[in-house]
Amino acid sequence: MPIKIPNLLPATEQLLKENIFVMTETRAITQDIRPLHILMLNLMPKKIETETQIARLIGNTPLQVELELLQTATHKASHTSEEHMLAFYKTFDEIKHKKYDGMIITGAPVEQMPFESVDYWPELCEIMEWSKTNVTSTLHICWGAQAGLYYHYGIPKYPLEKKLFGVYEHKLDYNRSMLFRGYDDVFNVPHSRHTTTKREDIEAVPELRIITSSAEAGVFCAMTARGKQIYVMGHSEYDADTLKNEYMRDKNAGLPIDIPVNYFPDNDDTRDPVVTWRSCANLFYSNWLNYYVYQTTPYDIGKIQ
Repeated sequence: MPIKIPNLLPATEQLLKENIFVMTETRAITQDIRPLHILMLNLMPKKIETETQIARLIGNTPLQVELELLQTATHKASHTSEEHMLAFYKTFDEIKHKKYDGMIITGAPVEQMPFESVDYWPELCEIMEWSKTNVTSTLHICWGAQAGLYYHYGIPKYPLEKKLFGVYEHKLDYNRSMLFRGYDDVFNVPHSRHTTTKREDIEAVPELRIITSSAEAGVFCAMTARGKQIYVMGHSEYDADTLKNEYMRDKNAGLPIDIPVNYFPDNDDTRDPVVTWRSCANLFYSNWLNYYVYQTTPYDIGKIQ
């Protein structure tokens, strides 16, 4: 949360230089507070698992958040009961008249397919176009990030020689972004994907800035000015055993799968994985909600442009 200080306090200028968020008395006395309305388009097959992961992170802040769940009408969930979907999810037609402070578009297990071959691609394009005028900040995750970069900027994805699978070290390419305020010089993030987006393609778009990357995993986060659109290639929201479950599923099925990188102690899959990304995940979602949603969105949600 921001610190409120007198308008002309000399410390204001220095604190701003240090990326410390300050709020002057003038702004503070005119600020109203209401719950943040966050919409999540959940494209993952295990809906409940993803709901829990994301809700845990966006609920770990002092802000009051109202989470609404969205599904695509053009694709029927096959790994989650119809009762759950009817009880907790809405379709785009039901919410497109509304505005939201923030939106999350999750990943999806369709990355090896051309975007246009995904059955809900036209609907997703309509939703992403709608987000430009109805959402203050949209956070795209993994395949959702690749889809967003392709739709908004024509940036393609490329197949990898083998699956990027494990926990990788990352660094800040741009250290003045409030999205990564408080991060260490090196931090870890899980990845699990067969495709990638090239740095040079992102750098060729003037509206985009690369914020963080990994020598092994490539670009992790890129965003537009003021965080209107944020693209994240990894899965900081993953639970401790998410990669383990995925690995064991493929291993037991006799499928070719390498042991996740930097995950099991001594690469021994009989031992419990070591979680090295939880603090970064909590900080990331806290920063996103605070600096790019709460501090940016208008009090009158109808005025979002």
